[in-house]
Amino acid sequence: MKKITNTFIIQADDSTATIGIVPTAKAGKPSLAQMHYELLAEHPYEYDLDSFNFEVWCRRNDIDEADRESHRAAFFSKGHPCMRASPLTKTHGFGAHYNSAGKIAIYPVDSVAYRKLLNDPENKVEMAMRSKRPASSQPAGAHPRGRHHRLHSPA
Repeated sequence: MKKITNTFIIQADDSTATIGIVPTAKAGKPSLAQMHYELLAEHPYEYDLDSFNFEVWCRRNDIDEADRESHRAAFFSKGHPCMRASPLTKTHGFGAHYNSAGKIAIYPVDSVAYRKLLNDPENKVEMAMRSKRPASSQPAGAHPRGRHHRLHSPA
């Protein structure tokens, strides 16, 4: 898989979040969104996409640290989603930034840092996947201006 670098994933256009919403547990267990949030909020720019996905998978499946290496090959034999599919960027009002080393950090949509990353010419800007299929004939996740576009926040 090609490493994602210098890319800012903005919140999905069908998200209703106007601020970053910290996810909560579901039925007493950490939700996927909560796991994503905790890992990236506590460890900004420490995980690349592969290590992030593997860490989340290990935590969700209660894989002990000592047993992780034996699960690594099986885990990476399949594809895994990027941050465009994360509930953080789809519904919880966060953007995800991949730096030049491919390491990930999250930023609430209402932050100054989000706007700076959005308008940084060094970043490729991509929209998170929609949560709902659009009513038009566009495929899910499509955006009228295309996948790679530069958005400008109001002054």
